[in-house]
Amino acid sequence: MRILSFTPLAFVSLLIGLAVQQKPHIVQNDGPYVLCKGKQLFVNYILDDHGTRRVKKDSFLCSDRAIIELKVATDIPEQFFTVKLKASLEVEKAEHKEAKKQFVISDIEGNFKAFRTLLQANNIIDKDYNWTFGNGHLVLTGDFFDRGEQVTEVLWLIYALEDKAKAAGGYVHFILGNHEIMNLSNDIRYVHPKYIQNAVLMNEKYLTLFGSQSELGLWLRTKNVLETIGHVLYVHAGVSEEVNNLDLSAGKVNKIVRPYYADSTYDYPDARTELLYGEKGPFWYRGYYSGAKATSASVDFTLRLYNVKHIATGHTVVADTISALYNGKVFNTDVHHAKGISEGLLIEDGKFYRATAQGEKFRIGY
Repeated sequence: MRILSFTPLAFVSLLIGLAVQQKPHIVQNDGPYVLCKGKQLFVNYILDDHGTRRVKKDSFLCSDRAIIELKVATDIPEQFFTVKLKASLEVEKAEHKEAKKQFVISDIEGNFKAFRTLLQANNIIDKDYNWTFGNGHLVLTGDFFDRGEQVTEVLWLIYALEDKAKAAGGYVHFILGNHEIMNLSNDIRYVHPKYIQNAVLMNEKYLTLFGSQSELGLWLRTKNVLETIGHVLYVHAGVSEEVNNLDLSAGKVNKIVRPYYADSTYDYPDARTELLYGEKGPFWYRGYYSGAKATSASVDFTLRLYNVKHIATGHTVVADTISALYNGKVFNTDVHHAKGISEGLLIEDGKFYRATAQGEKFRIGY
């Protein structure tokens, strides 16, 4: 038997080498948060520096936004994607022409891995986070905030994909859900504790991170509550009979609610706005799936009102898969992403499919 021997110096070197290997890396824990204050633009990253969080802050002139490139972490260690700030932010239109390919996801809730996996498995993006869906439309029907630990990364991926999609003739639609509105209006009951802690580290209020000085906050304010693409209406929760009776176009609904996205007083100017922000409004309604169920007549009224044939929502989990209800008129896209059960709704040439995280697709609907 051969016995290994070490000189004292070699033994010490071996111990140091093992300690270095076991020592945790400095990793990007959160961010970036881009805040424009006066003429200064600040980019804040939260780093985990050997177990201790600290802020890394870069400073630019607001006029230099075109040259700024952000570095965003993913769910894979030491894998990042980059984001360029948009030249301008404009309010989205509410009505869009028919798109032959549409892919619909909802309620990711900060689960970057589930989001990435669905997009890559279904050829929406490649391994380098580039758009590969051509002239297709990616539709995100709300609740990408809260509960999870990679909300910021999810938001920046959506932000970046918008420009990449447009360059290829495609489009990304981000419909706001109740959790987006809650975060904008400082209702933080479902926010993961790390985000509150990170705001403190940056000497900022949590609300400021998505406020009117924030790039992500301003961007979110351009998004809609209702949109139509051809014959499909997209809304986070649904359209109740009470909202039907307001007889409002999608554009009008968006115009009414937009000024109050970040209103933390909840003191709305009239009964119409109160209804739209209440439990029967498009952020919170659950009547397609639970409680006092919507009638077929009410669903048909909504279809006529918005000149569509189908409605796609998230907000309420009804099964482990994408579901078709009301004889294929309503599609529910909310599934248990956090439990490893992820699917998206794929629409190709008017046909509807469940699309899995393995890239499989199964026809649904009627």
